[in-house]
Amino acid sequence: MRLLVTGRDGQIAMALARAASGEVEIVCAGRPELDVTDAASIRAAIARHRPDIVINPAAYTAVDKAESDPDIAFAVNRDGAGNVAKEAAQAGLAIIHLSTDYVFSGEGSAPYVETDATGPVGVYGASKLAGEAAVARANDRHVILRASWVYAPWGNNFARTMLRLAEDRDVVRVVADQWGAPSYAPDITAGILAVCGAIAERPVQADWHGVFHMTNGGETSWAGFAEEVFARSREAGGAFAAVEPIATAQYPTPAKRPPNSRLDNRRFNATFGHELPHWRDGVRRFMDAIRKG
Repeated sequence: MRLLVTGRDGQIAMALARAASGEVEIVCAGRPELDVTDAASIRAAIARHRPDIVINPAAYTAVDKAESDPDIAFAVNRDGAGNVAKEAAQAGLAIIHLSTDYVFSGEGSAPYVETDATGPVGVYGASKLAGEAAVARANDRHVILRASWVYAPWGNNFARTMLRLAEDRDVVRVVADQWGAPSYAPDITAGILAVCGAIAERPVQADWHGVFHMTNGGETSWAGFAEEVFARSREAGGAFAAVEPIATAQYPTPAKRPPNSRLDNRRFNATFGHELPHWRDGVRRFMDAIRKG
């Protein structure tokens, strides 16, 4: 099986590149070879690499900057996603598209299921929701995977930021009233490969078609996430700090965040026979990877 992945330098694309094996060839293509805002470059990349499935994790993810830069956010997250889905469809290929918990408003405390009403509270979430719709319109053979709080041993993410701050701070103030599931990029990759296996085994859409929630198990707050990162770092002899839990109102940002980012993964688990590990296990393996360099 050969997979073509957009966004070569993103956290999930880099995790996918590391997951290549003798049975699965993974080609990660980014700009200038493959620019999601340029349909011709997508078409050329598909013709060049002849994949069996196209995976689209490429996205504009600067949540705060998107508030003042909505045109670029929608160009990438809506129009770019639609371009990738359309070119895959024209080549007769299924697409796996990565989306986000930010498509929801964050009301309540119950985990969201796929059929719950969406209601993004910021430009980033709105652009990703529009991207989901564009993918669904352009390609009948689509799988949309909503993940949350993605982090990896590489790239820019919350866990790496906490470790950096701990280098010169004894106390780090972290929001404690936003809840979700930190999702480790290599675990997301394993879930994506499970979806690829289902598509290969059951090429007609059947049960694998549509929107699915896919995160690591369990839940925590951003403050709880930071505490776990520091605990595991301290065990490994690395930097750590005390966490001072604060309210969202004490840390104003240009973009509003959903207070409830909990996602219900049961549909994904049942459909693909795959369950991502608990988020604490992901943090442990994240720290193992950081320690090994």
